[in-house]
Amino acid sequence: MTELSRAQFLRTMPEAVLPHLPAGLRSITPRQPFNWLVQFHFGEPRLHYEISPVPRRQAWELGLHFEARDKDLNRYLLLGMRRHLFEIKNALGTGVEAEMWDRGWTKVYETVPAAPLTPAFQAQIGSRLATIIVTLHPIFATLRADVRALHR
Repeated sequence: MTELSRAQFLRTMPEAVLPHLPAGLRSITPRQPFNWLVQFHFGEPRLHYEISPVPRRQAWELGLHFEARDKDLNRYLLLGMRRHLFEIKNALGTGVEAEMWDRGWTKVYETVPAAPLTPAFQAQIGSRLATIIVTLHPIFATLRADVRALHR
């Protein structure tokens, strides 16, 4: 099977994710702010789903990142996700983690072992991220709405 360049693998990743989303989530916006990752968001680019390589682990990270400038918002969203971690792990598997990260950012993510960048691997990763979005987005949307209601 033909291998894709990393640039092509990432640039065309939205085509591997979007068809797996239900109609109600296809309004998600893909973006590639850096040539080494792809993000998907619903109007708030700093609160996004992401696919990025983890070179030191020979893996790819798939997850939901909270990178708002407001560290309290990031922490609130993480704590809200942690309250649902049992059901998240039940739906997605035990490899999902929810943790503090860098610069006050937080994330809910899993790592997938690296493989040759073939269209089949791209389809596998795209489908998996779509499953993560479908699972996490209702929880995230509720948490985000709660914050908006409190800060009117």
